[in-house]
Amino acid sequence: MLLKQTLQKPLNTVRIVGIKSRVVTPGFFAFAVILTGILTDRPGSLTCVKSFPRQSDKVSALRQDREVTKMVEHVVFENAKEELVIPALAPVYDKLAQPMAWSIFRLAVGGMLVIEGWPKIIAPLAQVGFVENIGMYPGWFWSPFLAALQFFGGMLIAAGLFTRPVALANGVMLAMTLWFHVTHPYGEAFLTPAGIEALKATGQQLFTPQALMRLKDGGHVFLEQVQGKAELASLFWTGGAFLYAAFGGGYLSLDRLLFRKHF
Repeated sequence: MLLKQTLQKPLNTVRIVGIKSRVVTPGFFAFAVILTGILTDRPGSLTCVKSFPRQSDKVSALRQDREVTKMVEHVVFENAKEELVIPALAPVYDKLAQPMAWSIFRLAVGGMLVIEGWPKIIAPLAQVGFVENIGMYPGWFWSPFLAALQFFGGMLIAAGLFTRPVALANGVMLAMTLWFHVTHPYGEAFLTPAGIEALKATGQQLFTPQALMRLKDGGHVFLEQVQGKAELASLFWTGGAFLYAAFGGGYLSLDRLLFRKHF
């Protein structure tokens, strides 16, 4: 009776223990059952036989589990307890610190792009000279295009929607801005030596005390500070954009809410 029930199982569902996990057919299985009875003096004994689910079912279930895990349990950076000095802080890092940092910084990067892009949206051709000076022709196309990329791209990054491609495009744009600041500095000073002498003679009537302090050396220190801040700010925001291009919107992003795949 047991042999009859086993022979009714579909192909590729029965394996014999000790035969290198080979998948067997019903005919070979019947031979194995008879041989087992001869060797053990217990006809029909199946003590060395066990059945497994179909291989295709296993693969399908594994794929479904992986998809669910990616969609629900995705963590940008894992904090394994055994690798932490204070293992008890692992849940704090995973559930609080990472989501807060990832989301707040994404809002900062996107918000900065929106704020800096708004003046360019209301004057879309204002950058024609700039883009043509760096070799991007025609300026009438690239100036409004970059303005829209910065303003609307900043909105998408802040919301975490299409984060990777939009952040990559803005990262390239910001890297070009950084390159421009480095290769086209503001200059050494505002005033020539003659201008400095004229400032000393009549400056108190024309400038505030704060302006006189900034211009007493011709504006050299002031321009150094402006140049340094421009380079550091461009470097910081360029790195932020490329960070989200590399790892995606992460926590509290529309990408994670709406899509099952990453860009």
